[in-house]
Amino acid sequence: MSKNTLKIGMAQIAPVWLNKEKTIEKVKASINDATNKNCELVVFSEGLLPGYPFWLSLTNASEFDSKIQKEIHAHYLRASIQIDKGDLDGICQMAAQNKIAVYLGIIERAQNRGGHSLYCSLVYINQNGQIKSVHRKLQPTYEERLSWSPGDGNGLVVHDLPPFTVGGLNCWENWMPLARTALYGQGENLHIAVWPGSVNNTKDITRFIAKESRSFVVSVSSIMRASDFPKETPHLDLILNNAPDVLANGGSCIAGPDGQWVVPPVENNEEIICAEIDYNRVLEERQNFDACGHYSRPDITRLTVDRKRQQVVDYLD
Repeated sequence: MSKNTLKIGMAQIAPVWLNKEKTIEKVKASINDATNKNCELVVFSEGLLPGYPFWLSLTNASEFDSKIQKEIHAHYLRASIQIDKGDLDGICQMAAQNKIAVYLGIIERAQNRGGHSLYCSLVYINQNGQIKSVHRKLQPTYEERLSWSPGDGNGLVVHDLPPFTVGGLNCWENWMPLARTALYGQGENLHIAVWPGSVNNTKDITRFIAKESRSFVVSVSSIMRASDFPKETPHLDLILNNAPDVLANGGSCIAGPDGQWVVPPVENNEEIICAEIDYNRVLEERQNFDACGHYSRPDITRLTVDRKRQQVVDYLD
């Protein structure tokens, strides 16, 4: 009989904010922790490595040509992840050693776009330690556009993780019906939604996507407290002057294909939250609704998705 369940770990942790090396070590420790709990997939939050740009809403980030904003942004660039230069190699090796798949939110310096702009990317690493997709957030949200660049459709793909087919989106992308449909149409039945960290984001959309897609939906958020900002952060006094004690309270959760909670939102705790999910529940709930299957009308409405990796220069040599 084929395998019917999958055990998932949700890594609701705080980064060592804008410290790439120390946050990587914390990610590795969480992978080990999830492995010890017999998880087959571990999921980390949006932009966890090396951290979400919380300063944008705290320091008048829209002020043009501000020396303060330039200095903080330069610090962010230096801390960001360059996949082509091997920044994720150690995490990939650990995934392979532990035979565990990983979804990891990173801030990516994209070499194919010149290497000096940032993308909010969701990386999937399979159980053999191979990076199988890097999904750059299609549209940064509101003040995020002061720091992150808009991505492309290259990462709108799904992956086999028996017995499931898994895909994922970043934060408010999960509110975009066409982005969701791009994954549903490839057979997704385990949806990963990553967030910077707020139960206000996860408590409604997680269950909604589950009911719409008749899939399991895993939402993972981070923890961030004012005390988590390292002392070496540029203009830390200015950031903390307007920062609440808790900037991200978690809210990681799992909803089943009927929209009911498997794991209700967990607030404030920094931990690996585990649950085992049963593929048969997907098959049961698809009996009366399947958004891209028997309940669709492709003769009337269809979606076209461009999955080419965007770049400015094509080199012919």
